[in-house]
Amino acid sequence: MNWQKHITSHPNLLIMQNKVVSFLAFTLFIVCISAATSFYLFQQYYLPLALQQATSQAPHAQLTKHTNTAPLSIPEDFVSTAERITNSAVGITVYKNDIRMAGGSGVIISRDGYIVTNYHVVEGSTFFEVTLSNKKEIKAELIGTDPSSDLALLKIKENNLTPVSIGDSDKTKVGEWVLAVGNPFGLTSTVTAGIVSAKARSIQILRGRDYAIESFIQTDAAVNPGNSGGALVNAAGELIGINTAIVSNSGGYEGFSFAVPSNLVRKVVNDLREHGEVKRAILGVEINDVDSDIARRLKLDKVEGVLIRNVRSGTTAAYAGLRTDDVITHINGIKTSSTAELQEQIARLRPGNNISIHYIRKGVRSKKSNVRLQAING
Repeated sequence: MNWQKHITSHPNLLIMQNKVVSFLAFTLFIVCISAATSFYLFQQYYLPLALQQATSQAPHAQLTKHTNTAPLSIPEDFVSTAERITNSAVGITVYKNDIRMAGGSGVIISRDGYIVTNYHVVEGSTFFEVTLSNKKEIKAELIGTDPSSDLALLKIKENNLTPVSIGDSDKTKVGEWVLAVGNPFGLTSTVTAGIVSAKARSIQILRGRDYAIESFIQTDAAVNPGNSGGALVNAAGELIGINTAIVSNSGGYEGFSFAVPSNLVRKVVNDLREHGEVKRAILGVEINDVDSDIARRLKLDKVEGVLIRNVRSGTTAAYAGLRTDDVITHINGIKTSSTAELQEQIARLRPGNNISIHYIRKGVRSKKSNVRLQAING
Protein backbone atom coordinates (compact mmCIF):
# COMPACT_ATOMS: atom_id res chain seq x y z
CA MET A 1 0.00 0.00 0.00
CA ASN A 2 1.52 3.37 -0.98
CA TRP A 3 1.19 6.48 1.18
CA GLN A 4 -1.38 8.21 -1.02
CA LYS A 5 -3.64 5.28 -0.96
CA HIS A 6 -3.26 4.95 2.80
CA ILE A 7 -4.32 8.56 3.37
CA THR A 8 -7.29 8.50 1.06
CA SER A 9 -8.53 5.42 2.73
CA HIS A 10 -8.65 7.37 6.07
CA PRO A 11 -10.77 10.57 5.87
CA ASN A 12 -9.79 11.81 9.32
CA LEU A 13 -6.14 11.78 8.46
CA LEU A 14 -6.83 13.75 5.31
CA ILE A 15 -8.62 16.48 7.26
CA MET A 16 -5.74 16.69 9.75
CA GLN A 17 -3.24 17.01 6.90
CA ASN A 18 -5.15 19.92 5.40
CA LYS A 19 -5.19 21.72 8.73
CA VAL A 20 -1.43 21.26 9.17
CA VAL A 21 -0.75 22.57 5.67
CA SER A 22 -2.97 25.60 6.25
CA PHE A 23 -1.24 26.33 9.56
CA LEU A 24 2.20 26.10 7.98
CA ALA A 25 1.19 28.35 5.09
CA PHE A 26 -0.24 30.93 7.46
CA THR A 27 2.88 30.81 9.65
CA LEU A 28 5.14 31.28 6.58
CA PHE A 29 3.04 34.27 5.47
CA ILE A 30 3.37 35.90 8.90
CA VAL A 31 7.13 35.31 8.90
CA CYS A 32 7.49 36.94 5.46
CA ILE A 33 5.41 39.95 6.47
CA SER A 34 7.46 40.36 9.69
CA ALA A 35 10.76 40.11 7.83
CA ALA A 36 9.71 42.66 5.24
CA THR A 37 8.50 45.04 7.93
CA SER A 38 11.74 44.67 9.92
CA PHE A 39 13.88 45.33 6.85
CA TYR A 40 11.87 48.45 5.99
CA LEU A 41 12.16 49.83 9.53
CA PHE A 42 15.91 49.09 9.61
CA GLN A 43 16.51 50.97 6.36
CA GLN A 44 14.30 53.95 7.16
CA TYR A 45 14.93 54.51 10.86
CA TYR A 46 17.51 52.37 12.63
CA LEU A 47 20.40 52.63 10.12
CA PRO A 48 20.35 56.46 9.75
CA LEU A 49 20.12 56.83 13.52
CA ALA A 50 23.05 54.47 14.07
CA LEU A 51 25.18 56.33 11.52
CA GLN A 52 24.36 59.66 13.11
CA GLN A 53 25.36 58.39 16.55
CA ALA A 54 28.58 56.86 15.24
CA THR A 55 29.53 60.09 13.50
CA SER A 56 28.90 62.18 16.61
CA GLN A 57 31.05 59.82 18.64
CA ALA A 58 33.93 59.94 16.12
CA PRO A 59 34.38 63.57 15.04
CA HIS A 60 37.71 62.91 13.33
CA ALA A 61 35.92 60.76 10.77
CA GLN A 62 33.39 63.38 9.75
CA LEU A 63 33.40 64.09 6.04
CA THR A 64 32.34 67.67 6.73
CA LYS A 65 35.48 68.46 8.68
CA HIS A 66 37.07 70.39 5.81
CA THR A 67 33.99 72.07 4.38
CA ASN A 68 35.47 75.51 5.11
CA THR A 69 38.64 74.79 3.13
CA ALA A 70 38.78 76.58 -0.23
CA PRO A 71 38.62 74.20 -3.18
CA LEU A 72 41.81 73.48 -5.09
CA SER A 73 42.29 76.01 -7.89
CA ILE A 74 43.49 73.98 -10.85
CA PRO A 75 43.54 75.99 -14.07
CA GLU A 76 41.86 74.38 -17.03
CA ASP A 77 44.78 75.48 -19.19
CA PHE A 78 47.44 78.20 -19.47
CA VAL A 79 46.55 79.48 -22.94
CA SER A 80 45.87 83.13 -22.07
CA THR A 81 48.86 83.31 -19.71
CA ALA A 82 51.18 81.78 -22.31
CA GLU A 83 49.97 84.22 -24.97
CA ARG A 84 50.71 87.21 -22.75
CA ILE A 85 54.12 86.14 -21.54
CA THR A 86 55.52 84.96 -24.88
CA ASN A 87 55.15 88.53 -26.19
CA SER A 88 57.49 89.64 -23.40
CA ALA A 89 60.03 86.85 -23.95
CA VAL A 90 63.15 87.36 -26.07
CA GLY A 91 66.10 85.34 -27.25
CA ILE A 92 69.60 86.65 -26.63
CA THR A 93 72.59 85.91 -28.85
CA VAL A 94 76.03 86.98 -27.63
CA TYR A 95 79.32 87.44 -29.48
CA LYS A 96 82.90 87.70 -28.37
CA ASN A 97 85.34 89.22 -30.86
CA ASP A 98 82.82 88.59 -33.67
CA ILE A 99 82.54 84.93 -32.69
CA ARG A 100 79.03 83.78 -31.86
CA MET A 101 78.79 82.26 -28.38
CA ALA A 102 76.02 80.31 -26.66
CA GLY A 103 73.08 82.58 -25.90
CA GLY A 104 70.10 82.50 -23.64
CA SER A 105 66.77 84.15 -22.89
CA GLY A 106 65.53 87.45 -21.53
CA VAL A 107 62.40 89.28 -20.43
CA ILE A 108 61.14 92.69 -21.53
CA ILE A 109 60.43 94.79 -18.42
CA SER A 110 59.62 98.19 -19.98
CA ARG A 111 57.92 99.50 -23.09
CA ASP A 112 61.08 101.39 -24.09
CA GLY A 113 63.32 98.35 -24.34
CA TYR A 114 64.87 97.35 -21.00
CA ILE A 115 65.47 93.61 -20.82
CA VAL A 116 66.61 91.54 -17.83
CA THR A 117 68.63 88.35 -18.19
CA ASN A 118 71.32 86.39 -16.34
CA TYR A 119 74.85 87.64 -15.85
CA HIS A 120 76.26 84.31 -16.97
CA VAL A 121 74.43 84.69 -20.32
CA VAL A 122 76.34 87.89 -21.19
CA GLU A 123 79.52 87.30 -19.18
CA GLY A 124 82.69 88.01 -21.18
CA SER A 125 80.81 89.00 -24.34
CA THR A 126 81.28 92.18 -26.38
CA PHE A 127 78.23 92.26 -28.66
CA PHE A 128 74.59 91.41 -27.94
CA GLU A 129 71.63 90.75 -30.20
CA VAL A 130 68.00 90.37 -29.09
CA THR A 131 65.35 88.46 -31.02
CA LEU A 132 61.77 89.53 -30.31
CA SER A 133 58.73 87.26 -30.42
CA ASN A 134 58.00 88.54 -33.95
CA LYS A 135 61.50 87.34 -34.98
CA LYS A 136 62.84 90.87 -35.33
CA GLU A 137 66.55 91.04 -34.44
CA ILE A 138 67.90 94.15 -32.71
CA LYS A 139 71.33 95.12 -31.39
CA ALA A 140 71.37 95.55 -27.61
CA GLU A 141 73.44 97.63 -25.21
CA LEU A 142 74.66 96.21 -21.90
CA ILE A 143 73.55 98.62 -19.15
CA GLY A 144 75.03 96.79 -16.19
CA THR A 145 75.61 93.47 -14.45
CA ASP A 146 75.44 92.05 -10.94
CA PRO A 147 77.47 88.85 -10.60
CA SER A 148 76.40 88.48 -6.95
CA SER A 149 72.80 87.79 -7.98
CA ASP A 150 73.62 86.53 -11.51
CA LEU A 151 71.54 89.28 -13.15
CA ALA A 152 72.20 91.65 -16.04
CA LEU A 153 70.31 94.47 -17.76
CA LEU A 154 70.22 95.10 -21.52
CA LYS A 155 68.61 97.92 -23.53
CA ILE A 156 67.36 97.97 -27.12
CA LYS A 157 66.25 101.00 -29.14
CA GLU A 158 62.62 100.04 -29.55
CA ASN A 159 59.32 101.47 -28.29
CA ASN A 160 55.80 100.16 -27.67
CA LEU A 161 57.07 96.78 -26.54
CA THR A 162 55.02 94.45 -24.32
CA PRO A 163 56.61 94.37 -20.84
CA VAL A 164 55.93 91.65 -18.33
CA SER A 165 54.03 92.54 -15.17
CA ILE A 166 56.37 92.06 -12.20
CA GLY A 167 54.72 90.22 -9.32
CA ASP A 168 55.51 89.92 -5.61
CA SER A 169 57.67 86.85 -5.08
CA ASP A 170 57.07 87.03 -1.31
CA LYS A 171 53.45 86.03 -1.98
CA THR A 172 54.45 82.98 -4.02
CA LYS A 173 53.49 79.74 -2.27
CA VAL A 174 54.95 76.25 -2.46
CA GLY A 175 52.62 74.17 -4.62
CA GLU A 176 51.56 77.14 -6.76
CA TRP A 177 51.36 76.67 -10.55
CA VAL A 178 54.10 78.39 -12.58
CA LEU A 179 55.22 78.65 -16.21
CA ALA A 180 58.80 78.84 -17.46
CA VAL A 181 59.31 80.69 -20.77
CA GLY A 182 62.50 80.80 -22.80
CA ASN A 183 64.55 79.45 -25.68
CA PRO A 184 65.93 76.04 -24.67
CA PHE A 185 68.26 74.60 -27.31
CA GLY A 186 67.28 77.53 -29.56
CA LEU A 187 63.57 76.62 -29.53
CA THR A 188 62.08 80.11 -29.30
CA SER A 189 59.26 81.01 -26.92
CA THR A 190 59.00 77.56 -25.36
CA VAL A 191 56.51 77.37 -22.48
CA THR A 192 56.64 74.67 -19.80
CA ALA A 193 54.55 74.27 -16.65
CA GLY A 194 55.14 73.02 -13.13
CA ILE A 195 54.73 74.01 -9.50
CA VAL A 196 56.82 75.83 -6.94
CA SER A 197 58.74 73.10 -5.12
CA ALA A 198 60.54 75.22 -2.51
CA LYS A 199 61.62 78.77 -1.70
CA ALA A 200 64.82 80.39 -0.42
CA ARG A 201 66.89 77.55 -1.83
CA SER A 202 70.71 77.81 -1.92
CA ILE A 203 72.56 75.42 -4.25
CA GLN A 204 76.06 76.98 -4.02
CA ILE A 205 76.40 77.74 -7.73
CA LEU A 206 77.64 81.30 -7.09
CA ARG A 207 80.47 80.30 -4.79
CA GLY A 208 83.57 82.40 -5.31
CA ARG A 209 81.63 85.56 -6.13
CA ASP A 210 81.83 88.33 -3.56
CA TYR A 211 78.67 88.65 -1.48
CA ALA A 212 76.87 86.00 -3.54
CA ILE A 213 73.11 85.86 -2.98
CA GLU A 214 71.33 82.56 -3.40
CA SER A 215 67.70 82.51 -2.37
CA PHE A 216 66.18 80.74 -5.36
CA ILE A 217 62.62 79.72 -6.09
CA GLN A 218 62.79 76.01 -6.90
CA THR A 219 60.33 74.56 -9.41
CA ASP A 220 59.79 71.39 -11.42
CA ALA A 221 58.95 73.31 -14.61
CA ALA A 222 61.25 72.01 -17.37
CA VAL A 223 64.26 74.31 -17.83
CA ASN A 224 67.15 73.46 -20.14
CA PRO A 225 70.28 75.14 -21.56
CA GLY A 226 69.06 78.28 -23.32
CA ASN A 227 66.35 78.97 -20.72
CA SER A 228 68.76 81.02 -18.59
CA GLY A 229 67.51 84.57 -18.18
CA GLY A 230 63.94 83.64 -19.11
CA ALA A 231 60.77 84.30 -17.19
CA LEU A 232 59.17 82.29 -14.42
CA VAL A 233 55.58 83.49 -14.10
CA ASN A 234 52.58 82.60 -11.97
CA ALA A 235 49.19 81.54 -13.34
CA ALA A 236 48.22 85.22 -13.64
CA GLY A 237 51.18 85.88 -15.93
CA GLU A 238 53.14 87.91 -13.36
CA LEU A 239 56.92 87.60 -13.28
CA ILE A 240 57.97 85.94 -10.03
CA GLY A 241 61.50 84.94 -11.00
CA ILE A 242 64.29 84.80 -13.59
CA ASN A 243 65.22 81.22 -14.50
CA THR A 244 68.88 80.81 -13.67
CA ALA A 245 70.03 77.27 -12.98
CA ILE A 246 69.31 73.56 -12.98
CA VAL A 247 70.74 70.70 -10.94
CA SER A 248 71.63 67.94 -13.37
CA ASN A 249 74.03 65.05 -13.90
CA SER A 250 73.32 64.96 -17.63
CA GLY A 251 73.43 68.68 -18.42
CA GLY A 252 69.69 68.71 -19.20
CA TYR A 253 66.53 68.99 -17.16
CA GLU A 254 66.15 66.37 -14.42
CA GLY A 255 63.30 67.80 -12.38
CA PHE A 256 64.94 70.71 -10.57
CA SER A 257 65.17 74.32 -11.76
CA PHE A 258 65.92 77.52 -9.88
CA ALA A 259 64.94 81.16 -10.38
CA VAL A 260 66.06 84.45 -8.83
CA PRO A 261 62.96 85.86 -7.01
CA SER A 262 61.31 88.87 -8.62
CA ASN A 263 61.58 91.11 -5.55
CA LEU A 264 65.37 90.81 -5.72
CA VAL A 265 65.26 91.27 -9.51
CA ARG A 266 63.29 94.50 -9.09
CA LYS A 267 65.88 96.01 -6.72
CA VAL A 268 68.87 95.00 -8.83
CA VAL A 269 67.27 96.28 -12.06
CA ASN A 270 66.34 99.62 -10.48
CA ASP A 271 69.93 100.08 -9.27
CA LEU A 272 71.38 99.21 -12.68
CA ARG A 273 69.03 101.61 -14.45
CA GLU A 274 69.72 104.46 -12.03
CA HIS A 275 73.40 103.94 -11.25
CA GLY A 276 74.81 101.40 -13.69
CA GLU A 277 75.77 99.26 -10.69
CA VAL A 278 74.11 97.72 -7.65
CA LYS A 279 74.17 99.68 -4.40
CA ARG A 280 74.52 96.88 -1.89
CA ALA A 281 74.20 97.07 1.88
CA ILE A 282 75.54 94.55 4.36
CA LEU A 283 75.06 93.71 8.02
CA GLY A 284 78.67 92.73 8.53
CA VAL A 285 78.16 89.32 10.13
CA GLU A 286 79.21 85.74 9.48
CA ILE A 287 76.18 83.49 9.79
CA ASN A 288 74.97 79.90 9.89
CA ASP A 289 71.58 78.21 9.75
CA VAL A 290 70.32 77.17 13.19
CA ASP A 291 70.05 73.38 13.53
CA SER A 292 68.98 71.19 16.43
CA ASP A 293 72.49 71.08 17.90
CA ILE A 294 72.82 74.87 17.89
CA ALA A 295 69.31 75.28 19.30
CA ARG A 296 70.17 72.85 22.10
CA ARG A 297 73.45 74.62 22.90
CA LEU A 298 71.81 78.03 23.00
CA LYS A 299 68.78 76.66 24.88
CA LEU A 300 66.33 77.86 22.24
CA ASP A 301 62.74 76.70 22.65
CA LYS A 302 62.66 75.69 18.95
CA VAL A 303 64.87 75.52 15.89
CA GLU A 304 64.58 78.92 14.19
CA GLY A 305 66.51 81.84 12.83
CA VAL A 306 70.08 82.47 11.72
CA LEU A 307 73.07 82.24 14.05
CA ILE A 308 75.66 85.03 14.15
CA ARG A 309 79.10 83.36 14.25
CA ASN A 310 81.07 86.59 14.13
CA VAL A 311 80.46 90.34 14.04
CA ARG A 312 82.93 92.39 12.03
CA SER A 313 84.08 95.61 13.66
CA GLY A 314 82.92 98.90 12.21
CA THR A 315 79.91 97.39 10.44
CA THR A 316 76.15 97.81 10.70
CA ALA A 317 75.85 94.86 13.08
CA ALA A 318 78.63 96.14 15.33
CA TYR A 319 77.10 99.60 15.62
CA ALA A 320 73.71 98.02 16.33
CA GLY A 321 75.17 96.07 19.24
CA LEU A 322 74.67 92.57 17.83
CA ARG A 323 76.95 89.87 19.25
CA THR A 324 78.29 86.44 18.47
CA ASP A 325 75.68 83.73 19.27
CA ASP A 326 72.77 86.10 18.77
CA VAL A 327 70.06 84.47 16.62
CA ILE A 328 68.34 86.73 14.07
CA THR A 329 64.70 85.68 13.56
CA HIS A 330 63.21 88.59 11.55
CA ILE A 331 64.29 91.49 9.35
CA ASN A 332 61.66 94.22 9.05
CA GLY A 333 59.12 91.78 10.44
CA ILE A 334 59.86 89.15 7.77
CA LYS A 335 60.90 85.75 9.13
CA THR A 336 64.46 84.66 8.37
CA SER A 337 64.58 80.90 8.80
CA SER A 338 67.79 80.41 6.81
CA THR A 339 70.93 82.24 5.73
CA ALA A 340 69.47 82.46 2.21
CA GLU A 341 66.36 84.28 3.48
CA LEU A 342 68.43 86.69 5.58
CA GLN A 343 70.79 87.45 2.68
CA GLU A 344 67.88 88.07 0.32
CA GLN A 345 66.17 90.49 2.71
CA ILE A 346 69.35 92.55 3.12
CA ALA A 347 70.16 92.38 -0.61
CA ARG A 348 66.80 93.96 -1.42
CA LEU A 349 67.77 97.09 0.53
CA ARG A 350 70.18 99.95 -0.09
CA PRO A 351 72.84 101.61 2.06
CA GLY A 352 71.17 104.19 4.26
CA ASN A 353 67.93 102.24 4.64
CA ASN A 354 66.76 101.73 8.22
CA ILE A 355 65.69 98.25 9.31
CA SER A 356 64.37 96.48 12.38
CA ILE A 357 66.00 93.29 13.64
CA HIS A 358 64.34 90.71 15.88
CA TYR A 359 66.83 88.44 17.61
CA ILE A 360 67.31 86.04 20.52
CA ARG A 361 70.15 86.47 23.01
CA LYS A 362 70.62 83.93 25.79
CA GLY A 363 67.01 82.82 25.46
CA VAL A 364 65.57 86.34 25.59
CA ARG A 365 63.80 87.77 22.55
CA SER A 366 64.67 91.38 21.71
CA LYS A 367 64.30 93.91 18.92
CA LYS A 368 66.51 96.65 17.54
CA SER A 369 64.81 99.38 15.54
CA ASN A 370 66.11 102.03 13.13
CA VAL A 371 69.31 100.15 12.36
CA ARG A 372 70.96 102.07 9.53
CA LEU A 373 72.51 99.87 6.84
CA GLN A 374 76.02 100.58 5.63
CA ALA A 375 77.48 99.98 2.18
CA ILE A 376 79.86 97.12 1.47
CA ASN A 377 82.78 99.56 1.39
CA GLY A 378 81.61 101.25 4.61
